[in-house]
Amino acid sequence: MTRRDGLIRVIDSLHAEIAALKSNDVDALGRATADKLAAIEAVAGLGDAAFEPGVRELAAEAQRLNDTARIYVNLMAANVRRRLQMLAGGGSGYRPNGRVAAYA
Repeated sequence: MTRRDGLIRVIDSLHAEIAALKSNDVDALGRATADKLAAIEAVAGLGDAAFEPGVRELAAEAQRLNDTARIYVNLMAANVRRRLQMLAGGGSGYRPNGRVAAYA
């Protein structure tokens, strides 16, 4: 496998991760994440071999897609936090002892 091939696998798995996040498909998310991690390990295993043409662009694309996936995860976490706060009876945090919780 070349570094280029590995990065293409990473990019494909990031697309699959984003699609799974959008559709709330936990099984697909697990598969995509496992595929991504395996592809990253394969690229890392290549060591300091010379970069083929186009590798920097592929790495930048992988980084952009990873940032997009991170944004989706953060938005989902914020939505869950807000819903839990609403279920706990307030918009500013759970207050079993009358004080705002020290975590977010």
